[in-house]
Amino acid sequence: MKNRKLLIILILLISSVVINAKDYNASLFGVKSNGTTLNTNSIQKGIDFISANGGGRLVFYVGRYLTGTIYLKSNVTIQLEEGAILVGSVNPFDYEQNFNWTALIFALDQKNIGITGKGVIDGQGFQIANNLVDLIQKGVISDPLKNDRPRETIRPQNIYFRGCRNIKIQGIMLKDPGCWNQQYDQCRNVIIDKILVDSKSYWNNDGVDIVDCDSVSITNSYFDAADDGICLKSHSPDFICQNVYVRNNRIRTSANGIKFGTASYGGFRNVRIINNLVFDTFRSAITFAAVDGGIVENIVVDSLKSLNTGNVIFLRIGERRTGKKGKMNNVSISNVYAEVPATKPDAGYNYEGPVEDNPRNISPSSIVGMPDAMIENVTLKNIEIHYPGGGNAAYAKVGLDELDKVPEMAASYPEFSMFKELPAWGFFIRHTKGIKFENVSLFCAKKDYRTAIVLDDVHDATFSSLKVTEPASGKNPLFSRNSKEVVLKKN
Repeated sequence: MKNRKLLIILILLISSVVINAKDYNASLFGVKSNGTTLNTNSIQKGIDFISANGGGRLVFYVGRYLTGTIYLKSNVTIQLEEGAILVGSVNPFDYEQNFNWTALIFALDQKNIGITGKGVIDGQGFQIANNLVDLIQKGVISDPLKNDRPRETIRPQNIYFRGCRNIKIQGIMLKDPGCWNQQYDQCRNVIIDKILVDSKSYWNNDGVDIVDCDSVSITNSYFDAADDGICLKSHSPDFICQNVYVRNNRIRTSANGIKFGTASYGGFRNVRIINNLVFDTFRSAITFAAVDGGIVENIVVDSLKSLNTGNVIFLRIGERRTGKKGKMNNVSISNVYAEVPATKPDAGYNYEGPVEDNPRNISPSSIVGMPDAMIENVTLKNIEIHYPGGGNAAYAKVGLDELDKVPEMAASYPEFSMFKELPAWGFFIRHTKGIKFENVSLFCAKKDYRTAIVLDDVHDATFSSLKVTEPASGKNPLFSRNSKEVVLKKN
């Protein structure tokens, strides 16, 4: 019933994003394609005119169109034909800020808008970020330069839409933002389809950020990002990021493939993640977290392939705000094939994942709640994960008789490596209730000193058709401490 309801929502979403197709050539408004003329005012005049006259498409043909901040208005689509490149200025003073974010293209409380075609949006993010550094060092712009980089809010995103309805982003390439690439904040009815994202020019270059939105479809797209690939966030306790459909995408990042919960004030509900590939990725293929008081509920992952990815599954409840514990309930993950490498999967990329925790052993998949806020009702079915094994006990070994050494870290940033060394090589499960493993196969290429699956304070867990393969181990594949009603069913 829930799946059918979400399908109906998506059909309505697609049918609702209908934009008047009357075309206006950008050159009609004095827009130049030479790559050197700053077209900000001319492009804005075109958008304003089209919006005021019934709507339509502002069409850009072959050429390079230099611009600073522009504002997309209701009933207007920017159409980038093949060979058209909308180029962000490298002068930081050509950009404006709204809701504490800087962007090349803003849309604020608009409806029936889009950016479509086979063209490119190039934010020139690396160059503008370095120009910002130069201005900061000269004292022209005030910034602490934390971690030797300008703060995120003054580096321009390619797209920031807030409070908008009926959005279509289709066919285009988005590349080289100064900060996050594209952010949709408190929007409703968003279609992102068949786009190509090259977002690895600078720090914090996410692929796409969906913030407190309702009814979103991200399909048939390719994401190559320095930071998280497909990232859902909840910045407000008054909103829920919900009814999100993520299907048939390919994702490579130096962080997490598909993630939500870094900011989880309201939470996430009714999310379907179907038939996606994550590869050459430093952190987790999927990360779901409730660490700021929000909820995570009714989540479905089906048909996920994870290749050369540092971690596969990370589910986490935390308490980064005192007294605000998250909740996680009803998560289904099925039909997963994964390979975890022994070496760093994103080695050689411009902006690699952090190395401060290395050297360390390969982390297991983890499902970790809190003693007074358990993760509930998680089902893993038809899962096959291949690990390299060969764990080195000299790396701060935590034995099965000293699980209390694994810290709770309730207030910490949620990442798969946050607990440092763990006593399991396959799965570490702690503070949970209602866990079901059905037909889960774990393969270890080399003998590991650790146990395949470790349970700590786990209640009502069932393992059916569990298969663990490890060379010459002779160990029990599952260790349980402080747990109740743990059932291991034979094949």
